[in-house]
Amino acid sequence: MALTEKQRIAWLRLIRSDNVGPATFRDLINHFGSAETALEMLPELSRRGGSMRAIRVASHADAVRELEMAARHRAAFIGIGEPDYPPLLRHIDGAPPLIAVKGNAGIATEPAAGIVGSRNASIYGSKFAALLAREIGRAGYAIVSGLARGIDTAAHRASLETGTMAILAGGIDQPYPPENAPLLDEITSGNGLAISEMPFGWEPRARDFPRRNRLIAGISLGLVVVEAADRSGSLITARNAAEFGRLVFAVPGSPLDPRCHGTNGLLKDGAIIATESEDVLSHLRPLQEPDFFSGQTGAGEPASPPDPETMKRPPDDDDRQRITEALGPTPVEIDDILRHTELPASVVYLVLLELDLAGRLHRYPGGLVSLAIG
Repeated sequence: MALTEKQRIAWLRLIRSDNVGPATFRDLINHFGSAETALEMLPELSRRGGSMRAIRVASHADAVRELEMAARHRAAFIGIGEPDYPPLLRHIDGAPPLIAVKGNAGIATEPAAGIVGSRNASIYGSKFAALLAREIGRAGYAIVSGLARGIDTAAHRASLETGTMAILAGGIDQPYPPENAPLLDEITSGNGLAISEMPFGWEPRARDFPRRNRLIAGISLGLVVVEAADRSGSLITARNAAEFGRLVFAVPGSPLDPRCHGTNGLLKDGAIIATESEDVLSHLRPLQEPDFFSGQTGAGEPASPPDPETMKRPPDDDDRQRITEALGPTPVEIDDILRHTELPASVVYLVLLELDLAGRLHRYPGGLVSLAIG
């Protein structure tokens, strides 16, 4: 499905509006049938959810300005249903509806392997990451990483010729760390691609990196972790990969090196040991069978327009009170809310949208929700 220019602008406006994340975007499209209708409904939904101030809806001019900025940077926006959108990414929970890309967009549809690790990598770690990236790349896989110092940098550099994807925590025009801007230029001007879900001009903050990490995991068939300390961002990426059903590999290291505590811990928890590229390749090859991921439903992809029958029963104040009272600070499944309240699914989902747009709902991986307290 190729988006029209009008749809692309509306999608960009919707995802850039206040309190609209990927899951909320999907639910809005599924309920109202189009981004245009959802945009019209945002102020009313937010008001009904209890917001004390008007919600900021991104303007048409804002969206056009960002599209023009993308064009000036030789970048483009790709929607989740379009051919150049990374095929595995669209299957993850909370897949971004739009991504900004710069470089060889065709590489996004190739089978990919992620390589991540320590920013303050050892010489051994950097060399081994480069060796893996080079040999896995030559076997026909794009290498995915986060453009960080250390292991990420080594993996990108070693796969410049075979193909590499740099996933950014900030806007496409805001690479981090800044000293890797020349490397990003090499990636995007050659057989590589930069990807970001963040707005142009967005400087990455600490909380943006875990969001970036889920994209690395989601795009990849498998993830290799080379040197990772306890509580490192690479372990977040590994956890994401496991949650998405991807293979997780870890390179063993010295128990005396703090940079290896996380990778050794992954091995204890069942990660696949990787001491050579064939350890990775032998497990990735079966995943390229055409029907391997055919059973996945595309959790992040907006569905077809809603059945008008589901729109006949709008929620009333009693419904809102029952749903709000059923929620608390502890995350729960939406199915539990349906069973507890015995309300129609369309009513429950619409009230959750109202609370979400009013800033009164927290969403969690796996579709869990809780009431925002305070």
